[in-house]
Amino acid sequence: MSGELTVVGLGPGPAEWITPAAADAVAAADVVLGYAPYLARLSPKPGQIFEASDNREELDRAARALVLAGEGKRVAVVSGGDPGVFAMAAAVFEAVEKKPALENGVDIHVEPGVTAMLAAAARIGAPLGHDFCAISLSDNLKPWSLIEKRLRLAAEADFVIALYNPASKARPDQIGEAFRVLSAVRSPQTIVAFARAVGRADESIEVTTLAEAPNALCDMRTLVLIGSSATRAIHGNNERAWVYTPRSARGG
Repeated sequence: MSGELTVVGLGPGPAEWITPAAADAVAAADVVLGYAPYLARLSPKPGQIFEASDNREELDRAARALVLAGEGKRVAVVSGGDPGVFAMAAAVFEAVEKKPALENGVDIHVEPGVTAMLAAAARIGAPLGHDFCAISLSDNLKPWSLIEKRLRLAAEADFVIALYNPASKARPDQIGEAFRVLSAVRSPQTIVAFARAVGRADESIEVTTLAEAPNALCDMRTLVLIGSSATRAIHGNNERAWVYTPRSARGG
């Protein structure tokens, strides 16, 4: 009997930001696996099994999901945001690569979700209107020297930069180090936005400059957007400030 494994993105938080296809995949599953805070956002149906695990157990969770699907079950693995952006989709395919036999008879799907940088960008305007990149500041799976290199090169290339996982209790100082690297390349007046818990009751948005950014507070629930040299703040008729990056650019 063939099983089915769907990797689902739940978006940044609000239920209305979960796509209908993602909601249907969760509802159809016999077993739903995920990091406990993500599962807490869902309500199990009668007979549906939820299996929670720690946020550093992604590969084990992926392998477990494949085993369950191989037994003929319909399985959903949930991620916050989009499952393909620093999340569970890559872990599932990494598990398949490590043990190809786990994929036997399993139909794998990935359902996209609204990732944090898109939600944050929508709150402040259109900062991703031109070329951009995303970098995770977590060094759990890569060395900090590589993160510094990518930050420097992205800054030199004048991308708008979305920083995921900017700070945690174990890594309180890395965001400051990131700003140090960026400040060596970018103007002190570069626009920086801190978007915390976007879409939730405790949402907060702060728009500042690179010079003032080290004074802002952020944690693992914060998405940090670093503007390019072209990113600007404008005021509409209601005097609200909007941040956007023009669609065109000149060669440099």
